[in-house]
Amino acid sequence: MEGIILPIVLYIVGIFILYVVIETAVRRGINSSIVGKSLEKQDGMDVNKKSFLDHDLDNED
Repeated sequence: MEGIILPIVLYIVGIFILYVVIETAVRRGINSSIVGKSLEKQDGMDVNKKSFLDHDLDNED
């Protein structure tokens, strides 16, 4: 049973790390692109929104 659980847990952790890396890369890429900057100026969008990963239960904000 232990031989099955460990690979599944490692797979889930790996997928989560991959998600965080891709989400960060896409966000930084869009924010630094010309299109992203023009949309921010035109619509007044806040491109620095926090994701659910930035929310910390210890923060008092």
